[in-house]
Amino acid sequence: MDYTTHWQSPLGTIKLASDGEALVGLWFDGQKYGAAALDPCHEERADLPVFDETKRWLEIYFNGRVPDFTPQLEMRTTSFRKRVWEVMLTIPYGHTMTYGDIARIIASERGLDSMSAQAVGGAVGHNTISLIIPCHRVVGTNGSLTGYAGGIDRKVHLLQMEGAMKKSFFVPKRGIAY
Repeated sequence: MDYTTHWQSPLGTIKLASDGEALVGLWFDGQKYGAAALDPCHEERADLPVFDETKRWLEIYFNGRVPDFTPQLEMRTTSFRKRVWEVMLTIPYGHTMTYGDIARIIASERGLDSMSAQAVGGAVGHNTISLIIPCHRVVGTNGSLTGYAGGIDRKVHLLQMEGAMKKSFFVPKRGIAY
């Protein structure tokens, strides 16, 4: 059985999902693919310790500070997506990484010469634990701010809040939201 609750962020309402022990989902209301990991049989319940811990993490984060802990996470996804998400967890607050960077890391681990940055983009876009697994910190090699299922405006705001927004970053005329 999964449980959900909501938290009001400065950027809109966020839904949190848990299996009772670990966080299995965190997404903005209306975010594409947000509920992908959520058991169809779930109920609203706000009194879980993992929700309290996650809300504390979110309060610290949205107050412009770096949380010094990570709530317990359960990544319900394929092994490839899980590895991409694990790489995203290594991107420090205030920094970014490109889809190509992540592709090179995983290709190297697998003994491959290369890997598709587009495949990585698909895995990034299907992240069901947004913010904590910081998919907003992944940008195009050319500085394009594409691929944030929570919305490009939120991605820009989050990068600005973290001090990671560079002058070379841009919002493409036709944004892609995975």
